[in-house]
Amino acid sequence: MLHPLRALRRAARIAAFSAAALLLPLAGTVTAQAAEPAAGSGYWHTSGRQILDAGNHPVRIAGINWFGFETANYVPHGLWSRDYKSMIDQMRSLGYNTIRLPYSDDIFAGTQPASINYSSGMNTDLAGLDSLQVMDRIVDHAGSVGMKVILDRHRPDSGGQSALWYTSAVPESTWLANLKSLAARYAGNDAVVGIDLHNEPHDPACWGCGDTTKDWRLAAQRGGNAVLSANPDLLVFVEGVQTVDGVSGWWGGNLMGVGKYPVELSVPHKVVYSAHDYATSVAQQPWFTDASFPANMPGVWDKYWGYIFKQNIAPVWVGEFGTTLQSATDQKWLKALADYLRPTSQYGADSFSWTFWSWNPNSGDTGGILKDDWTTVDTVKDGYLASIKAPGFGSGTSGGGGDTQAPTAPTGLSVTGTTASSVSLSWKAASDDTGVTGYDVYRGSTKAGTATGTTFTDTGVTAGTSYTYTVRAHDAAGNTSTPSASVTATTTGSGGNTGCKAVYTVNGDWGSGFGVDVTVTNTGTAPGTSWKLTWTYGGSQKITNMWNASYTQTGASVTVTSTDYNGGLAAGAHTAFGFQGTPAAGAVPTVSCTLS
Repeated sequence: MLHPLRALRRAARIAAFSAAALLLPLAGTVTAQAAEPAAGSGYWHTSGRQILDAGNHPVRIAGINWFGFETANYVPHGLWSRDYKSMIDQMRSLGYNTIRLPYSDDIFAGTQPASINYSSGMNTDLAGLDSLQVMDRIVDHAGSVGMKVILDRHRPDSGGQSALWYTSAVPESTWLANLKSLAARYAGNDAVVGIDLHNEPHDPACWGCGDTTKDWRLAAQRGGNAVLSANPDLLVFVEGVQTVDGVSGWWGGNLMGVGKYPVELSVPHKVVYSAHDYATSVAQQPWFTDASFPANMPGVWDKYWGYIFKQNIAPVWVGEFGTTLQSATDQKWLKALADYLRPTSQYGADSFSWTFWSWNPNSGDTGGILKDDWTTVDTVKDGYLASIKAPGFGSGTSGGGGDTQAPTAPTGLSVTGTTASSVSLSWKAASDDTGVTGYDVYRGSTKAGTATGTTFTDTGVTAGTSYTYTVRAHDAAGNTSTPSASVTATTTGSGGNTGCKAVYTVNGDWGSGFGVDVTVTNTGTAPGTSWKLTWTYGGSQKITNMWNASYTQTGASVTVTSTDYNGGLAAGAHTAFGFQGTPAAGAVPTVSCTLS
């Protein structure tokens, strides 16, 4: 009964917008978070209804869907407007800890990404890469800022969603081979914690019927074992179907068969069940018009998937849920669902996990956390999720066991040489109770690369530009040290002095908080390499989070500086950043801008 609406919904999602916002990555806030020993480190496993990290600490997935790899763009949408690192950094700054990345099997055929903007320094390290290589870069940057990634086999090809896990063009053998290939590709990279085997199986897919051509539960076992044969460290995420024993629900949202027919894999403690749930902006369902709505919703969710968690069978991850929030019904639904998923402040990681649909604004029947400019945050929609976010993975009570001791921070970091296109570094070895296995080198908040020894040369730099570096050590269990002391290096070549202008625009003021967009423009005739803004508030305004720039605030005085990625501005070029603050916005301050 949902087929036409869902088909329309899927078609709406693949529409690509041509926006031109020029925004780049967050630095200060992300760096501060990454400096802390991270809950959720290493690979994950399950115990009853909880997901546990490498140190047996409970973790809560509280993330966001960023779609596009599954479409004919063959890359996440929005890179026509922004740098991919700035997207990820903004997700992290808003408190999302995990990215679900949908893909289709097309990307295993060497597809070339479409609609990536390389102007003004955006996405420069993606030039010339195929889709899988772009996925590598996204995974690496997400891991560098403390986020995890779940890869979602969303559809067999970019043409559209399929009811079953195979089609005539993409047989089961191809599905299994590509799952193994992807699992092996990220073996040893614990930024990728699992694979969602197939998105939204629906009629005629069944659960427990025994027909190998349509029994999704049996197929999930074959697919899950294929993943684990290539990478036994990964979690296997298994969605539901549409109809079980004559009872229908959302595509992929019906897990009523799990109690009788659980998924059993070759590696224990690796199954996480995934439900999808939506509001009326996607399609009508009978429970929305029940006289007791929304009080009836917990019972509905219990029946379809919540019982798995409540009976301690396995963890449950709501892999997709979303709404435009245009109707009162949808607003009540989202409030009820957030309450049902259990507030992090009360339950910690003993909660349902989730990834919201979607980050993208171009999902036709839900919209996104970003508005149509691919920059501004829908603070109302994001606010509904505040109570269930867990930016530190909501680690809760420790389960004990495992290697949880992080290495010491590397010392003696120094610059051993610079050219116009490279910076060479060295440092003293860190120590660890089980042995250091490598080092991660960061240029600002970006992971510039890894090293097994104590030297590294960074070639992703620009002439006449200053960069700040830190190094972190990691061990075999995935424990990561705090950063080393930082050093600054300036590449050879000229930078140039210019003038600049900043425009401070309040984009929302809800009394208890406000949002601001700031555009910085090079008004001179020569290029600049970095910019700095200062202003003083006339009241008690305090910045709470910022993306695409670094900031310090002392009392009413604020200083904002560019990142490694958006400091370089050609003559006449502009960039932008945004932030949120409390309480109300007050009068617009006078902003001083310098560019060097």
